[in-house]
Amino acid sequence: MNRASWLIWLAPAAVGIVLTAALLGDDGPSSPPASAPPDSASVDATSLSGDNASSTSAASTPPTTSFAQRVPELPTEPFNYHTELPDHFRFNAIPGADQRPVAELDNTPASNPTTNAGATLGRVLFYDVNLSANRTVRCASCHVQVNAFTDPLVFSQGVSGRRTRRNSMGLANAAFNLQGRYFWDERAATLEDQVLEPFLDPIEMAIPLEIVVERITEQDYYQGLFQDAFGDDAVTPERISAALAQFVRAMVSVDSRYDQGRAEVDSPLDPFPNFSDDENRGKELFYQPINDGGGGCSGCHTSEAHVSSPTGPKNNGIDPPVQVEQVPDLGAFESTNELSDVGLFRVPSLRNIAATAPYMHDGRFVTLDDVIDHYNEAIQPHENLSPELRGPNGPVRLNFDADDRRDLVAFLDALTDDSFLTDERFSEPFRGF
Repeated sequence: MNRASWLIWLAPAAVGIVLTAALLGDDGPSSPPASAPPDSASVDATSLSGDNASSTSAASTPPTTSFAQRVPELPTEPFNYHTELPDHFRFNAIPGADQRPVAELDNTPASNPTTNAGATLGRVLFYDVNLSANRTVRCASCHVQVNAFTDPLVFSQGVSGRRTRRNSMGLANAAFNLQGRYFWDERAATLEDQVLEPFLDPIEMAIPLEIVVERITEQDYYQGLFQDAFGDDAVTPERISAALAQFVRAMVSVDSRYDQGRAEVDSPLDPFPNFSDDENRGKELFYQPINDGGGGCSGCHTSEAHVSSPTGPKNNGIDPPVQVEQVPDLGAFESTNELSDVGLFRVPSLRNIAATAPYMHDGRFVTLDDVIDHYNEAIQPHENLSPELRGPNGPVRLNFDADDRRDLVAFLDALTDDSFLTDERFSEPFRGF
């Protein structure tokens, strides 16, 4: 298909493959007013910078809420932000060319290793409402811990009261991303790049980095935090980026019932003694190839962290091609301008998937049952449909019966790490919210 044809037929595409997490979408006309409480406002980095015209005033807007005057309550000794990886994260036992040990997917750069002091600073920056134009939005506004650092809203709300184009992706195990690219369209080359974009986005936080530096310098509690993290109290965008990236990379989730059961067996394909029959059957369907009667889910949600495939973004046939006048979300094409990337989206991790509804980049599916129904019987043809979902006569159909769908959901529920959802290391430091 040539370029002219693509300008007539383009697809909003879909995220990842088999059972995606979190979502994104258009700025809706029914956005709540900008005076909504901070935790309803979006700070997510998933809306495209420059795509969203903002009605927000200059970044010097005065505080509108007492939340901006709160100070963080931190432990005398920093938390330990280094999580010991279990054996099944250090060695690979899943068949397949794209399967690797989780530890080998870690993209932490030598220039920015995670330290306890750096992650502590990142935690405070992550939760500080002072770092948005009108002091009402923070990273935690749409990366909510009890929702596995996603947003339960379909489209997050920013400082202007408008909605993002897409919903926030979860942050658990974000370090395990061999490609190193972030956002649904993978436009950020590194996590260090990604964490700065929400500040600049006109819908999300709408604040220039030089004003962010000024806001941080105004707060007495930051001087010691920068000193501990970097050896002096100088505040720069590079240091802000480094600390936020350290905090996010520290969000390692390794204590789900899956992990607990996996520790008792030699292979992920063995029955887990702590699983029910339904959960073990669902696990079998998850790992089993499609042509053997399974879902082939691990082909895109790779490794035992079930994270994005090292091969890059995917198209899962969530929509057929549509008229360009319908303003489709073009996915990775919007950052690469490559026709082969039209409709491709980053594959999200399935860790804590039961806590991250709604699903897909546009939040169209409310439940995991809805997601499974899509893969079971509704995958649409698309020029860029991922090879994993192509059959000899068109898109594959899983043909799961009601018991199969129930068992697969039961397995996905077992990927929830309750300790991660309440871990104090990643929690709100500004008490009283």
